[in-house]
Amino acid sequence: MSRVLSAISERFPIAGTFTISRGSKTEAEVISVTIAESGAIGRGECVPYKRYGETMESVAETIEQARRAVEDGASRSDLLALMQPGAARNAVDCALWDLEAKLGGIPVSRSLGLSAPHPLETAYTLSLGEPEAMAAQARANAARPLLKVKIGGENDIPRIRAVVEAAPDSRLILDANEGWTDANIAENLAMAAELGIALIEQPLPAGADAILARIPHPVPICADESVHVAANLAELKGRYDAVNIKLDKSGGLTAAIELRDQARALGFQIMVGCMVGTSLAMAPAVLLAQGADFVDLDGPLLLARDRTPGLIYEGSMVSPPLPELWG
Repeated sequence: MSRVLSAISERFPIAGTFTISRGSKTEAEVISVTIAESGAIGRGECVPYKRYGETMESVAETIEQARRAVEDGASRSDLLALMQPGAARNAVDCALWDLEAKLGGIPVSRSLGLSAPHPLETAYTLSLGEPEAMAAQARANAARPLLKVKIGGENDIPRIRAVVEAAPDSRLILDANEGWTDANIAENLAMAAELGIALIEQPLPAGADAILARIPHPVPICADESVHVAANLAELKGRYDAVNIKLDKSGGLTAAIELRDQARALGFQIMVGCMVGTSLAMAPAVLLAQGADFVDLDGPLLLARDRTPGLIYEGSMVSPPLPELWG
């Protein structure tokens, strides 16, 4: 066996500007990994995230540090000990899944026990902005059945009302990105319930969310920044009703499967989400999300330019990846 691992940094322009409570960006910065062996090539993609202390440079360095072990034959199970959860391990892990599928001629979907993965309804994300601007975004996407609304400021109730009025037939997920406080969460939850919101994602900062165990949840609350791997789940019981699983947090599909299965066993609803990346990053997540309660895999829809070939989106329905893309 002779493996060769390569990693490159890439940038893909976003269609407009993507804004959350922590800031704005106009391009998706990703690192793609290829692992070649016996004429086959496996690919994976990750999105370094500053919120977790990652940069393009630090993630590239972490991948480089794992090169020798991977080229010497490290397995996906080995990676769980060799690399920490995060973007770097995600890209390498997903490249190994893809490589195994190509070498063995067995699709990843079959290895996961999925006889026929099916298209999924994904949320479509609206950037944070003033109420009028968010209403305009909602109006332009009012035909989509599920919208994810970025909030997390001092003016959230008018924003939520504006979106509800502009897209009255859409179900809504609110994503505060840790932007609410103990002082305003009860009022915001009550208003969300009144307006029929389906889910609220990470309203309070990770590690500063004890109040969630003491207040009613008139709308289900989903952990995002508070959950990365299965070991985090025990401390979330009683505070959260759902967990958002992202490959870049868990450190790849292998760890994400463990997180999903343990979360289900503990009674959490499952959301499978993403960073803003290309179809290569979304492809393994589409398989992970089969049977999930909420799916948020709209990264390519937010880009001005995706990879070719990419995932097939028809409105808000995303199909499982073709072998030419991944898996």
